[in-house]
Amino acid sequence: MAFVSRLLARALPGRLYRPIDNAIQKYGYSGNYASWDDAKAHSAGYDDDEILSRVRDALLKVKRGEAVAERDSVLFSAVPYSFPVTAALLGVASRSDGVLSVLDFGGSLGSSYFQFLSFPCRLARLEWSIVEQPNFVQCGKELFEDGSLRFFPDIAACARERAPNVALLCSVLSYLPEPYALLEELVQRRIDTIVVDRTLFHARTEDRLTVQRVPPQIYQASYPCWVFGHARYVRFMEQAYRCVAEFDSLRGPEERIGARQLGHIWQLKS
Repeated sequence: MAFVSRLLARALPGRLYRPIDNAIQKYGYSGNYASWDDAKAHSAGYDDDEILSRVRDALLKVKRGEAVAERDSVLFSAVPYSFPVTAALLGVASRSDGVLSVLDFGGSLGSSYFQFLSFPCRLARLEWSIVEQPNFVQCGKELFEDGSLRFFPDIAACARERAPNVALLCSVLSYLPEPYALLEELVQRRIDTIVVDRTLFHARTEDRLTVQRVPPQIYQASYPCWVFGHARYVRFMEQAYRCVAEFDSLRGPEERIGARQLGHIWQLKS
């Protein structure tokens, strides 16, 4: 869409280009808000029950073997592996005698868990702990929990029963009112590895707060979304962790606002 928009900008006068561009760019990221509450006031929110039901139905198909993989309620015909993330998880297991205990913060009903299960590898023990909103936790406990997969309302509840050696943050930091508070909690717990994926960054120093509008074929939603200042984020993480790798994630409408979706693998400094 960004490419189409640039072509139209070159071909049409402004008075004709602007309404067409607005229609094309109806979904994606926009705005520059001073506070979370301000961004929230300019977004429509979303229907929790609708999102939960769509994700639940899609992941039940994955669980039953009727579909290969799911992300954001969308089903895939091939598993959309993030190979840097998979490599990071297997690396943690190799340093822990084959034991992998994942704290998957904001992990839905097991999107990343089921993708990882489909990857050919052998572990001595796999624990996958998802920390989610109460309605997702309840649904997860009723329909998806097994010997490896568990659901928890917060990190403290997870830590009372398991000892995660890796924290997985896939497309979640941008949607928290105070993302650095979560990172600080993980740093304080000194988890061996933190894996961040599908997170928005730009080259400027300061974080930017936008509103993301989701295409309706996924689900009806618009909500506040952080675009992180890369330098600030790296400076914060490097207090206790070293960056093993930085990699590109998905590409999409974030390019219109000068942002990129990146991933990072952070290892605790000894």
